[in-house]
Amino acid sequence: MEIPLFPLHAVLCPGIVMPLHIFEDRYRALTRHCIETGSPFGIVLIREGLEGGARRSLSVAGIGAVAEIREASRYADGRYDLLVAGTGRFALEDVDVASAPYLVGTATTLDDDVGDEEAAEKLSAAAVARFVKYLELLRARDGEDGDVLDIRVELETREPSLGDLEADEGGEPSEEELAEIEATLEPRLLIPDDPTTLSYLLSGIVQVELPRRQALLEADTTVERLVHLLALLDREILLLGRRLRLFSPEIGNRAG
Repeated sequence: MEIPLFPLHAVLCPGIVMPLHIFEDRYRALTRHCIETGSPFGIVLIREGLEGGARRSLSVAGIGAVAEIREASRYADGRYDLLVAGTGRFALEDVDVASAPYLVGTATTLDDDVGDEEAAEKLSAAAVARFVKYLELLRARDGEDGDVLDIRVELETREPSLGDLEADEGGEPSEEELAEIEATLEPRLLIPDDPTTLSYLLSGIVQVELPRRQALLEADTTVERLVHLLALLDREILLLGRRLRLFSPEIGNRAG
């Protein structure tokens, strides 16, 4: 397929909703084309170069996300505010820099390969348990300022039952912990039952560097993505735990 490309210093994962403010002429043209034709565009990570730089000087990732416009509002001066949702992945085969004001990619749609289904189910349960701990550490303690995860998602999900989750080494999440995850992210968000959907959701939510998020997007299978996610969650839990402990009072060492 041919798909208009929007290079960004950002990685969009399937199921995640991203707001975009469109002000450059080239991307105004891209937006008009997609709205008029009802077609999606592709978001690709810029590896080298600037978002507003010359097209020929950009180096972009070979795998990106298909972005469908869900909401669009136009300003009188021609700028747009968009809400786009990631709906799938593609691999770039070639990039045309001449036929349109924006880049146009020749791309192949990538199907999602779960890998070992039994392993995927067990890894999903472990990822949910780690994610509970991750959210606990992100929450501000008394006297601290905490960041709120401003993540929007677009998922068809159902509320999981505890029977769906295999026990992790730390024990399976309780009903209260599952409810805490859903309340922390967004009131209507339910934890996905499908391992692939879960893997993309967590890939888009966990706050990691762009190359790491891109590696998650590029994973060949759901199992590979979940294994990578577990390693990243363990790393983030360790770093967050050490950061928070720096601000914990030493009860036995107070001055009188």
